[in-house]
Amino acid sequence: MSSPFTDPGTPDRPDDRDERQQYVLPLVVRLERADPPARTDALETSARAVLTLLADPRVTDGGGEWAERVAAWEDARIRKVVRRARGGEWRKAGELPGITVTGAAAEVRVFPPVPLDGWPKELAKLQVSGTDLDDPAEPAPAAEGLPVLWLNPELEMSAGKTMAQTGHAAQLAWWQLDDTRRKEWAGAGFALAVRTAAPDAWAALTVSGLPVVRDAGFTEIAPGSCTVVADHPALRG
Repeated sequence: MSSPFTDPGTPDRPDDRDERQQYVLPLVVRLERADPPARTDALETSARAVLTLLADPRVTDGGGEWAERVAAWEDARIRKVVRRARGGEWRKAGELPGITVTGAAAEVRVFPPVPLDGWPKELAKLQVSGTDLDDPAEPAPAAEGLPVLWLNPELEMSAGKTMAQTGHAAQLAWWQLDDTRRKEWAGAGFALAVRTAAPDAWAALTVSGLPVVRDAGFTEIAPGSCTVVADHPALRG
């Protein structure tokens, strides 16, 4: 699902981001009919996929082949779109330049940003809607010290929409970390958890100073809705 977002703490600020060329970060989740991944596994894997791309030398090196596109994407409205693929579609998507990240069972492939109206044909034909997943059991509490992406307990979003949101939250946390913390997180394989916040804790999380995703409201939910809080231990005061 497409999920542009506003930066934390500066919603609706006037700027020229809308005037710049718009890019989108494509993510494709593998959804085979017989054996789809659990919802939380897919959410965590999509967040780790975004982080893996941001940390890739093709992005971080000034002359890297993806660096210019990522910079242009981050300089405009930051958009992510999650599509689904199976069988031959998944194999064809895997032939395009990108990175496949795996979870317990989930597989998500992230691609360097593309122009909003310039998707590769192999990705453009993939379905956006219908990415509906469930957890077979309630996820266990996150391990102590693990970064947690807290979901708004008051919102209902499709799995695809939520995957884009957890990717947003992970990116906001990444931006606020120093180089040492980034290397530590990368060395741990970008370990993280996605959990739904308790209703009585959500309000406090949104004003805690931790990164908050505020959705632009193009799909599914109202503009300005707070969807995810990125709770990385290094960002707590």
